[in-house]
Amino acid sequence: MNPEKLRRLQEKVRTGGKGSVRRKRKITHKGAQNDDKKLHQVLKRQGLQPIQGIEEVNLIKHDDTVIHFSKPKLQVAQASNMYVVSGISQTKTVTELLPDIVMQLPPEKQQQLLMNLQAAGGNIPGLGGAAAGAAGGDDSDDEVPALVTTDFEKTAAEGDKKEDEKKAETNVEEQD
Repeated sequence: MNPEKLRRLQEKVRTGGKGSVRRKRKITHKGAQNDDKKLHQVLKRQGLQPIQGIEEVNLIKHDDTVIHFSKPKLQVAQASNMYVVSGISQTKTVTELLPDIVMQLPPEKQQQLLMNLQAAGGNIPGLGGAAAGAAGGDDSDDEVPALVTTDFEKTAAEGDKKEDEKKAETNVEEQD
């Protein structure tokens, strides 16, 4: 190509300024806010009901990490067995949330955690009763007292007899 012809073509090409082609519509960039609106619309169609009074939610993974939500917004659709937890989350390990999370763990995880703590020689304050219960310890405080067996019908019948006897005695005294 001829360099002079190329230079003339470059002069004719301009972006913006007087005489340039106008945009017919403004291009809007979709943000995360639009995604949130669409998500809430879909969840609303599912018939979710909010649950009040939930202070924290812990989702425990198999690798002993916990997704911890403090003051979450919890919604449930019982018909479809769907739970939606929204809010600020933190990923923590189980040991960071001790001793509060011990009762939320399944029994085998409690025993595993207790064995790991004993092997490491660690003692966490406030874990005493929960740790002993998880290990199957024989604390006398944790024992369930024996049930007292009583035949309630027999006891009630004896009580009725005593009342009848008292009435009979008072009738005899009044007649004298």
